[in-house]
Amino acid sequence: MDKKLLMGNEAIARGLIEAGCQLATAYPGTPSTEILQAVIDDRDQAVDPLHIEWSVNEKVAFEVALAGSYTGKRTATVMKQVGLNVAADPFMRTAYLGVKGGMLTIVADDPGPHSSQNEQDTRLFCLQGRVPVFDPASPAEARQMVPLAFELSEKYELNLVLRPTTRICHSRQNVGTTRPEPLGRKAEFQRDPTRWAATPAFLPALHRKLNDKLAQIAKEPKVQPRLIAGDGSLPRTALVASGIVYGHLADLLSDLDLHGKVDLFQVVMPYPLNPEFIARLHADYDRLLILEETYPVIELQLAHPGAVGKQSGLVPREGELTPDLVHQSLASFLELETPAESPAERRGQRPSLCPGCPHRAAFFSIKQTFPQGIFPSDIGCYTLGMNLGAVNTVHCMGACISQGAGFYQAYHQDGEVPPIVVTIGDSTFFHSGLPALINAVIQQARIIVVILDNATTAMTGGQPVPHMGVAAGGVATRAVAIEPLVNACGVDFVEVCDPYDQKSFVELLKQADQYTRSAEGGVAVLISRHGCIMDRAVRKGQPRWEVTIDERCIGCRKCVDAFECPALKMDEQNRVAVVDQDRCIGCGTCLPVCPVAAIVREESR
Repeated sequence: MDKKLLMGNEAIARGLIEAGCQLATAYPGTPSTEILQAVIDDRDQAVDPLHIEWSVNEKVAFEVALAGSYTGKRTATVMKQVGLNVAADPFMRTAYLGVKGGMLTIVADDPGPHSSQNEQDTRLFCLQGRVPVFDPASPAEARQMVPLAFELSEKYELNLVLRPTTRICHSRQNVGTTRPEPLGRKAEFQRDPTRWAATPAFLPALHRKLNDKLAQIAKEPKVQPRLIAGDGSLPRTALVASGIVYGHLADLLSDLDLHGKVDLFQVVMPYPLNPEFIARLHADYDRLLILEETYPVIELQLAHPGAVGKQSGLVPREGELTPDLVHQSLASFLELETPAESPAERRGQRPSLCPGCPHRAAFFSIKQTFPQGIFPSDIGCYTLGMNLGAVNTVHCMGACISQGAGFYQAYHQDGEVPPIVVTIGDSTFFHSGLPALINAVIQQARIIVVILDNATTAMTGGQPVPHMGVAAGGVATRAVAIEPLVNACGVDFVEVCDPYDQKSFVELLKQADQYTRSAEGGVAVLISRHGCIMDRAVRKGQPRWEVTIDERCIGCRKCVDAFECPALKMDEQNRVAVVDQDRCIGCGTCLPVCPVAAIVREESR
């Protein structure tokens, strides 16, 4: 066995390839994104044919992988915890109908949260959906769980979940690797309408079968909680932990010279727990400390009268269980010296759109054109439009168009409707914007929808989008253009503009507003089209200017505060704005911002 220093997501990807996965799908989302990308990067090491795709959303990704498993091949689908909400419909039904070839749903949770709209716990989702879930404590363990999950998936014909968290996904460890073994499977779909197309009449029997499978899988020897026995100095007392929190706890016990003094259980499969394990804890222990992220999934199943954890309040009920918080909980439980509290986290400059980002120019134009407007937006780097006052709501993928329509209907009842300008990214539009746009058209919501088309899924690292004609791994494919899709949704006002041309962009926004208020009007769509500035080809292909600020600057701070380009800052001593030439990309979009025309540009460098 060779060893490589791998990120957790890379280790999981390696596990997929080694285990003979032949169909891998995903929709990008931190902290899960690098898993499929690592599969793409190492696809030449797969010994069997391997299809890889960035699907348009998580529901589609799940359903593609599911059908692949029906043919007997091993498949995997990857998403983050809120992506499972999108895939919930097929996910819940699959528990009843099952699979044939091994199917693994990898859901990366984000306790904290670091980059998500909530910190939901996939383990609790699995408890509700009656789906077994693995909780790795390290990158190496995550890789080891992949082939085991496939093995059990095929044995019980169930979709299984692997649930790494941010600290597992993005930490690095020396990970053992092996050569992939060919499975040599050929697709063979065995038709069985009573199962694959089960009507309600068949579901009670399938539910009973599912319950039987869960009872059996809970007793599988390879997934039993692992005990490191204590020396008896702390009798009838035990620690129970899972996931990365187990890793924190094990390290802490070693640091405190408590390793091997108290019974320590690692729960590798938080659901379903073996009833015999639950009975053992009730019989052998009077006191338990249960450490888990994020919800009390293990604690609820144990229902131990002497257990303390999230339900008792000893363990924080929200946020990430960092090592210092684990230390505080352990000290309280074992009556140790209370550790000093960690200093409050110091936060630096707030996040901002990149210098030259086309979204900044679009948002500035929107805010200047409609200072009293309502601005629903969506999930993506363009959420940072809130810094420019041009984003008022951010809920979940695709919600902005529906919310814009809801604002319209509420104001329309009172007879006076303010400008409602929705902003949505190109990838998000394909993900879940289309149904909302159709609904807005049908319900005659007179709103402006600005599709921020930067030709990539920028926030998660530049994954391909459907209208660019590129699939996973750079493979050429058919491009699906945005404009005809918008027209097909019933929208008559569709215009395209480069937001760098702020004069034209503002004029089109005014025209769109007039159209929404005209007798024949309806939804107006403006496509703000300029490539992501993080793409070197985009930067290379656009003019580059020498941007400076001359003596006319009056220190009004509008360019720094209202436009908020990181390349613009204040010289507080002289009370004037200056350009940070190390950060400026020479786009010139800041020129119209200055009320006294003090920002100037010279010939390209």
